[in-house]
Amino acid sequence: MKQEENKRKSGGTWRPFVKMMMETKPSKWMLGIAICLSVMSTVVGLAVPLFTKNVVDSFSITNISTSQIILLASAFLGQAAAAGISIYMLNRIGQTVVARLRDRLWKKLLVLTIPYFDKHRTGDTVSRVINDTGIVKGLITEHLTGFFNGLISIAGAVTILFFLDWKMTLLMLTAVPVAMIIFIPVGRKMTKLSREMQDETAVFTTVLDQALSEIRLVKASNAEDYEYNNGKRSISKLLQLGIREGKLQAVIFPIVGLVMMGMLVLIIAYGGMRVSAGELSAGDLVAFILYLIQIVFPINQISQFFTQMQKAIGATERIVATLHADEEPLHKGHDLADARQPIIVDDVTFAYGDHEEVLQNIDFTLQPGTVTAIVGPSGGGKTTLFSLLERFYKPKQGNVRIGQEDIFSLSLHSWRSKIGYVSQESPIIAGTIRDNLIYGTDRAVTEEEIKQASKMAYADVFIEELADRYETEVGERGIKLSGGQRQRIAIARAILRDPQILMLDEATSSLDSKSEIVVQQALDNLMVGRTTLVIAHRLSTVVDADQILFVEKGTITGRGTHDELLHSHALYREFANQQLRLEQDN
Repeated sequence: MKQEENKRKSGGTWRPFVKMMMETKPSKWMLGIAICLSVMSTVVGLAVPLFTKNVVDSFSITNISTSQIILLASAFLGQAAAAGISIYMLNRIGQTVVARLRDRLWKKLLVLTIPYFDKHRTGDTVSRVINDTGIVKGLITEHLTGFFNGLISIAGAVTILFFLDWKMTLLMLTAVPVAMIIFIPVGRKMTKLSREMQDETAVFTTVLDQALSEIRLVKASNAEDYEYNNGKRSISKLLQLGIREGKLQAVIFPIVGLVMMGMLVLIIAYGGMRVSAGELSAGDLVAFILYLIQIVFPINQISQFFTQMQKAIGATERIVATLHADEEPLHKGHDLADARQPIIVDDVTFAYGDHEEVLQNIDFTLQPGTVTAIVGPSGGGKTTLFSLLERFYKPKQGNVRIGQEDIFSLSLHSWRSKIGYVSQESPIIAGTIRDNLIYGTDRAVTEEEIKQASKMAYADVFIEELADRYETEVGERGIKLSGGQRQRIAIARAILRDPQILMLDEATSSLDSKSEIVVQQALDNLMVGRTTLVIAHRLSTVVDADQILFVEKGTITGRGTHDELLHSHALYREFANQQLRLEQDN
């Protein structure tokens, strides 16, 4: 861990980046052609100063034949065409690589475990998919060509310069160690700064995502100023980081320009002396200066490439961390043929990470086709128990079986396909009512089935009154629907799944009395013949249960029917009396 942290602080390495790129399987033949065309374009460019040298030395245009002019013009046109095709192909490769990388990330995010999302904010995760992959795309599409061309141009120019005049070439190369002394420390600072900017960009994305996704809560709570200040802090931090980046660039570019200008002056002065002494021709000096220019511009391109490369390395660390995170084995294990078997929760203990245990030594059995109600004070662990049965988490101790099989040995996809889950919030996706009803079904659903499920859920009553009926847009998170309407759509969705196991998490607790009656009738239809586990605070939903479990502080302190617990469990009796009075008042 310490070595990884030190590596991160020192700038990381490019190997994970290259490995990640190779895993996206870019087109090798297209990459090869693009690089070859780029090399050809650069090589043609290296011939221009030699041609200029001959012109200067001869000082006569008459020595140039028509064929030479045609050849030179053809070379220029060919160079432009090769460069254009190379840029297009590299851009296409870059876009393809990033699209595949985003595809991998999106596919991975959908199978990550719930604990991952407990630890990572949504905005951070979105930033990985959008911003970090965008940095990688920028490196490939905008800087990769310049890097290869720059290397070839510098290598070719230096080689030719050695043949022209090795003394002047050595004088020119003295600028390299001077530039390295400047670039290395400034480059490290730029790497650290780019990481800070990426992290702060992720924070800003999170603030935006959180505020805009809950904009009604923001407005209802008069929290506009609070959220503005949250965003303002990130904007100010990004501004400060941007200014620091500008300061570094203000140091780098003038110094580079100064070094290059000084080198150019030295070359011209020294070269001029050698021309006067007859040791060098005027054409050689002109060619030398042109090659020097061909070296200066690529150095700038290469420095930009390495700056972007450091940003890409930082982005790669985050992307790779996401790609290597634990995922749910959706199809590992065998399918469950029939869930109409006893579900046994055996000595289950659970804690979120290293925190205090939420559930302790939980034992109970759900008989097939029966209704089990879980009641008790808020925060006792009821919803956590549902999460364990859904296999969002693994128990710290104990196991859960269906019949004689551990549910964790079953295919997760198969296990969840047997479960219908109706929660208090009744999540709704943006889209039409029809989209929400058939959401998650892995089979073709007929119109007749949709209408029958809506009828059983008492959702058809309000759907038929809407102008567009099943094609009605519900808005983001179903904002255009009431709480009771969202609940009935959630119940109809569960009916279409035709689950053998049903879990109801306080499905009527937030509804008014009229809506509750309708929703409860819909739930009664849904519960027929299914193994049902229901969390409820209202007495009317539990009095007819076959079994009631009273959960407090993570343990089961009472179990039995309503009548049995009234006589044997003081806290349940108090709970029942309070709820009964509340319902009578309503």
